[in-house]
Amino acid sequence: KMSQWPIFREGRLGGGVLFEKVEKRYRPFNSLASRTVGFINEDEYGAGIEYSFNNYLKGKDGKALFQRLAGGSWKPVFDAEDIKPEDGYDVITTLDVNIQDVAETALLRQLEARDAAFGSVIVMEVKTGKIKAIANLQKNKSGRGYGENYNFAIGDQGNTEPGSTFKLFSMLTLLEENKISLDEKIETGNGVHRFYNQVMRDAKNGGYGTLTIREAFEKSSNVAISKLVDEHFGSSPSKFMGYLEKVGLNEPFDFQLAGEGKPFFKKPGEKDWYGTSLPWISIGYESKLNPIHTLALYNAVANNGTMLKPYLVQAIVKGNTIEKEYGTEIIRKQIASEKTIKQLQELLEGVVVRGTAKNISNAEYSIAGKTGTAQKLENGQYTRKYYTSFAGYFPADRPKYSMIVVIDSPTGFAAYGGDVSAPVFKEIADKIYALDLELNPNSQAQIVSAQPNSALPFVRAGKAEEIHQIFEKLGIKASPTQPEDWVKVVANDNKIDWRINESDPNTVPDVSGLSLRDALFILENKGIRVNYQGKGLVKSQSLIPGSKLEPNTIINLELG
Repeated sequence: KMSQWPIFREGRLGGGVLFEKVEKRYRPFNSLASRTVGFINEDEYGAGIEYSFNNYLKGKDGKALFQRLAGGSWKPVFDAEDIKPEDGYDVITTLDVNIQDVAETALLRQLEARDAAFGSVIVMEVKTGKIKAIANLQKNKSGRGYGENYNFAIGDQGNTEPGSTFKLFSMLTLLEENKISLDEKIETGNGVHRFYNQVMRDAKNGGYGTLTIREAFEKSSNVAISKLVDEHFGSSPSKFMGYLEKVGLNEPFDFQLAGEGKPFFKKPGEKDWYGTSLPWISIGYESKLNPIHTLALYNAVANNGTMLKPYLVQAIVKGNTIEKEYGTEIIRKQIASEKTIKQLQELLEGVVVRGTAKNISNAEYSIAGKTGTAQKLENGQYTRKYYTSFAGYFPADRPKYSMIVVIDSPTGFAAYGGDVSAPVFKEIADKIYALDLELNPNSQAQIVSAQPNSALPFVRAGKAEEIHQIFEKLGIKASPTQPEDWVKVVANDNKIDWRINESDPNTVPDVSGLSLRDALFILENKGIRVNYQGKGLVKSQSLIPGSKLEPNTIINLELG
């Protein structure tokens, strides 16, 4: 057919076609985790995994002899000295694409709602240090929309004053030195306390008055925490700062991605150390930490005192051959005594039950964590802009995941960590909890159940390939379909019938009968925001299947 094209009518020298090999990058998950996956250009400038592991990924160029022909084309000349190119290795990460998707979606929703500058989320396995998701979104230069342009969770630009999440460290030092008991009382007065020529203030106008130390942590009283640290370490600030090395926060982790920010802390005796330094450091100012460093501290408390090095790449392979493996690495075997760790766990649970994050408490599972709100320093002055955060872990009674959420410069009323970052933590945790059968074995209800008046099991809906696997195990006949299809299922006598459950790209899909995992996959890939309640399979949906899909659509699902 090509010979009939008009371009060939001009003869051998007058027309023809040249084929050129063009390489194009394929991203199976589009922009998901794009900054973490990274890039590298021809000048070997880049970021992320691709840049950090380029020596393994790039392979080796080959060499061959070519002859230049008339017209400028090249013809290979086969030679015994030709060197064949070698493919690079494959890098296997610890990321979970479902958790990554959930994290980015929840973060983007809050950034848009609060018109914030940027935000980050890290989700990590408590017992292993495996990072399951890293999301970084920043407002585009145009001021419209958000993109993943920098890794604030890891990089130097994300190194900032942590705010009240650092109070966990201050409580660790006080408890380890046996300086306090959680039920003793401290006077915070009207929420204003002077240290030399500087004034410390609590967030609550009028102050909290007399509190127990437990209540002071739960309410995040700046005055209480700074008074306690100044009283017990004011004459020996080096002892307080020495705990940074004990817990492993004084140096970078040598993280697998290039560009990790370095923790910054003032040192007693140096020219920039003042009488006010210790009180302000105790509540998360005059110091700098990356989100990943703060998360490692909270993960250590969840892990009963063992601090692990977070890691993102678990293996480098070629085919079935493993070139290099990475695993769990302990930074500090025990950052504090067992007694102190148990008390810190109690404090973090109390923050969610009674304190500044009680808005994310729920009956399904328990969360432990701490809110953080730090005023932004610009041109040497603290402003009314805030760096908000929430760091913690869940379920609190048997921790599996730790997480940190940071959102920079949110706008609007109540721009504090408990109001801005904590709800994002809960949204992500809710979905992880619903999808993780190990945490919540009842969340998916029964995929296969007995149909009334029939001994034949049935599946309501799902992915054809997965349902086929169930049927094969049970020895049940089923009408054929393509394995990639979404299907609805009906049991008829001694066999299963099913129908294709696909929808037009511009219409609302039918997700009834699906597990929450499958429903979220279908709906969120269409850009639909999902709210849900209950447990089990989807019983009903608020939007009619087949109706026109509008921008920024929200759907409510009832599970049962």
